[in-house]
Amino acid sequence: MKQVIVITGASSGFGALAARALAHAGHTVYASMRETTGRNAPQVTEVARYADEHRVDLRTVELDVASSDSVDAGIAKIIADNGRLDVVIHNAGHMSFGPAEAFTPEQFAQLYDINVLSTQRVNRAALPQLRQQGRGLVLWVSSSSTRGGTPPYLSPYFAAKAAMDSLAVSYASELTRWGIETSIVVPGAFTKGTNHFAHSGSPADKARAAEYDDGPYQGVPDMALKGLAALEPADADVADVAKAIVEIVGMPFGSRPFRRHIDPSQDGAEVVNGVADRVRTEMYRRIGLEDLLTPRQRG
Repeated sequence: MKQVIVITGASSGFGALAARALAHAGHTVYASMRETTGRNAPQVTEVARYADEHRVDLRTVELDVASSDSVDAGIAKIIADNGRLDVVIHNAGHMSFGPAEAFTPEQFAQLYDINVLSTQRVNRAALPQLRQQGRGLVLWVSSSSTRGGTPPYLSPYFAAKAAMDSLAVSYASELTRWGIETSIVVPGAFTKGTNHFAHSGSPADKARAAEYDDGPYQGVPDMALKGLAALEPADADVADVAKAIVEIVGMPFGSRPFRRHIDPSQDGAEVVNGVADRVRTEMYRRIGLEDLLTPRQRG
């Protein structure tokens, strides 16, 4: 069934790959991004060229996840164009790399804003439409870093993604009676094929960071990055994340998985998440709200 889909942070990486894959699957896909007439104008042109060449329904929409006004306007345009919105994909995010102490509190807040508060802005704009329809899917692109083995020097990003994952879990049970499903896609540390590491932020306090460079932690950054890359199998393909998203979106109502891990390095997140999700299920059973774990078809 053709669905109307918006995916945040779709100018590159997982977002761009998933947008194209979903369009090829026959959906109407809005690849949202900021600065569509500025910095990302070339991406807008490329999306239009790609859609025309491949004859798919792939569009762009101006949507800056850091601005409530921009998010509201972007979601409103999608609904106005189509009369509905079926799938919201939370993909926008940003990574940072460096010793935690050298990041300012303001930098932590900025990472939290991009990775967590952005999803709240989009949900507040989109969920009234999904609730009115009595049907929809909210798909969150999390990270194995929220529960798996966590190498050093990535703490602001890890903390933000953990908060986003926790928010996704909490939202899930508050949407089921509205007929809205939740799926959480959990990619591992793909060091090739995305711009996550290449475009990662660095500490603002350079002097504090230098104390780590020359002290007992000298060499740790290189070891961490090389170690992550070494764990990644040679055939690891970021396109597998997009394929998983397409598969989940295409599943019948009520059959979609709560979580799907795509982690070639097997950092342990699937094991820990499995325990946490079982504990959650048991808690809902014990407090008499087990029905909130299953989406209820409405209308």
